[in-house]
Amino acid sequence: EEFISIKREIASKYKLFFESSEIKFVVEPKESRSNYWLNTLILKDRKSRDEFLEYTNNQGVMTRPVWTLMNKLPMFRDSLCYDISNSIWLEERVVNIPSSVK
Repeated sequence: EEFISIKREIASKYKLFFESSEIKFVVEPKESRSNYWLNTLILKDRKSRDEFLEYTNNQGVMTRPVWTLMNKLPMFRDSLCYDISNSIWLEERVVNIPSSVK
């Protein structure tokens, strides 16, 4: 429980920090309780995402883009794929940021 409390406290600080920016911090849905194992941001476009990643990593803050969509992985490249335009939109904008202070 202490571990989750620490993660939630960090997430709360992120939420406050990003409230005054155009970067959206993803919060838990209503009537849910997240453990905030991953803290996630949504930036306005791929260019902003890439600039954010470059800046934060150059400053020693390990950030990374969201995982690659499965249909882009070699073993699934030839698999049937339906409309995933929302997933593509998110893949171009989502960044995972540290969930601990160490």
